[in-house]
Amino acid sequence: MEKPKYSEFYQVYVWQRPVRIYHWVNAACVFVLAVTGYLIGNPLAIHSSAEAYSQYWFGTVRFIHFATAYIFVFNYIFRIYWGFVGNRFSRFSKYLPLKKEHWKEILDVLRIDILMIRKKPLASIGHNALAAFSYFILFLAFLCEVFTGFALYSDMSPSWFAGLFHWVVPLMGGDFAVRQWHHAMMWVFVIFTLIHVYLVFYHDYVEGRGITSSMVGGWKFIEKSEFKITELGKE
Repeated sequence: MEKPKYSEFYQVYVWQRPVRIYHWVNAACVFVLAVTGYLIGNPLAIHSSAEAYSQYWFGTVRFIHFATAYIFVFNYIFRIYWGFVGNRFSRFSKYLPLKKEHWKEILDVLRIDILMIRKKPLASIGHNALAAFSYFILFLAFLCEVFTGFALYSDMSPSWFAGLFHWVVPLMGGDFAVRQWHHAMMWVFVIFTLIHVYLVFYHDYVEGRGITSSMVGGWKFIEKSEFKITELGKE
């Protein structure tokens, strides 16, 4: 009777602790900002016989939104810093499709994720080219959200930091336009999060490399048949 064949794997440390901390802090901030931001734009009509000063629920929602925004922006600044000093998997040089092979990989990923006409998964260790490029676009969306959000906040805050963004309001044509862009970016994050969570679990199932657990422990598992140990440093 023929014995079953088992694949051998390399264990590769892909996501450093600062990247993992950034990821989960960012995820928590996006969730809190989306919920509180939606409530600010569409406040609930809470009927109560108590005096308004004793409720203050809307003020609490706004405070949570503003406080979380500060955590979000400084976490974002830290990620920009780590994009220059982190390991080869987290540096920004991998986030732009500047080479022909990057565009080829993007097409291959689309064949797997969207068209499902390619069965064999890509042999990538960090982000594939499409994921990396989509995160770069998301970083730009983050930037838009920060600028528009603090621009709106600058009219009501004595903070010097918020005052740095006051020029955005007249540049974009007034508070209404800024608020519309800020609200639109929230839905970009919501839609991206849904797609992101689906694809993470999908690739974890298809590739079996520990994509989901890698953002907790940092390690991925790479089949030896796909990579030579000398090639791992080139990813």
